[in-house]
Amino acid sequence: MADLLSAYLIIGTDRPKVTRALRRLRDRVGEDATEHMSAQEASGEDVAAACNALGLFTVESRLVVVEQVERWKAADVKAVVEYLKRPAPTTVLALLGHEVKRDSPLAKAVVKAGEVLAYDVPTKGRGSKADLPKWVELQFKERGIQIDHDAARALVELVGDNADELATEVDKLTTWAAGERIGEREVAELVPARAEAPPFDLTDSWGHKDVAGALAAGERIVERSGDAPRDVLLRTAGLLVNHVGRVRECQALDAEGVPPGAAAERLKRNRFYVQKLYEQARNFSPEELGDAIVRLAELDHALKGGSKLPGELEFSRALIDITRPAEPAKTLAS
Repeated sequence: MADLLSAYLIIGTDRPKVTRALRRLRDRVGEDATEHMSAQEASGEDVAAACNALGLFTVESRLVVVEQVERWKAADVKAVVEYLKRPAPTTVLALLGHEVKRDSPLAKAVVKAGEVLAYDVPTKGRGSKADLPKWVELQFKERGIQIDHDAARALVELVGDNADELATEVDKLTTWAAGERIGEREVAELVPARAEAPPFDLTDSWGHKDVAGALAAGERIVERSGDAPRDVLLRTAGLLVNHVGRVRECQALDAEGVPPGAAAERLKRNRFYVQKLYEQARNFSPEELGDAIVRLAELDHALKGGSKLPGELEFSRALIDITRPAEPAKTLAS
C-alpha cells in the first residue's frame, strides 16, 4: 500500500465521492488518530499549529481534517501555504472545500506537498448546471448495474438534487436489483418521493382520464416544490405538452401497426415507458390529443400574463379540460 502524502485537497460537487475519499484516509490512519476542524472556526495558523503539535508528539501517522476551507481569508491561506513548505512528517492534512479553484494558492501549495482530488458531478453541455440523471447512471455503472436513462431521471425527480440522498437510494436499489437492470417502473415502486411530486403521477392520471387524480397530482407538484408557483406551473405545463406530444407520436405509430417494442427502438426510449405511452394513446382520440395541445398552449399564454385569474385556477381548469372523458355525442330524438 502506497504511503500517505503530507496533504490532500479534496474538492468538488460530487459530495458522496468527497465523503468516500475522506473515509479512505480515516480508515488508513484510524479514527482515534484523526482530528476534525472547521475553517469557519479555526484559522490557518490554528491548523498549522495543530499539524505541528501532532507531529512532535507521535511517531504514528495522524490525520487533521479541515472542512469548509473556501471560507478562509487570504491570511489563513498564507499560513497553511507556509506550513506546507515544511509539513510535519507524521501528519496528514486533509482540506475539504466545495468551491476551491485548482489554480488557487492553496491548491498549488497542496500539489507540491501532496495531491488535489477533485470530484465533480457532470454538467449539461457547456453550462454549469448539474446533469444529475447522468451522474446517477454513472453511480450504478460503478456498482455493475445498468439503469435506463428514464429511470435515472425519475430517481432524481423523486429524491431531488441532494447527491448524498441520491447515493443512498442508489445503494438501496443496487442491493435490491442483485445485478439485474433497473427500469422506471422499479424506481417508481421502490423509491419514496421526497422532492417535488413526480410528474409521472400527473401524466399517468391524465392518461387514465382520472380528473381527481390529475388535480391532486398537480397540487402536490406545486406544494412540494420550493420554486415560485408560477414557475412550477409553467414548467409542468411544458412537461404536459411534451408528454401529450409523445402520446400522439405513439398513437400514430400504433395506427401504422408498429408494436410498442419496435417503437421503443425507433424512438430510442425505454420499452416500459413506450408501452405506457401506447396504453395512454388508446384512451384518446386523435382529435382529443390535438385539442389538448391547443388547450395547453392557451394555458401557457394565460400563465404568462394573458389572464387575470390566479395561475393555480387557470392550471386546474386546463387540467380538467384535457383530462375529463369526452361526452358522448348527442343524437336527435326520434
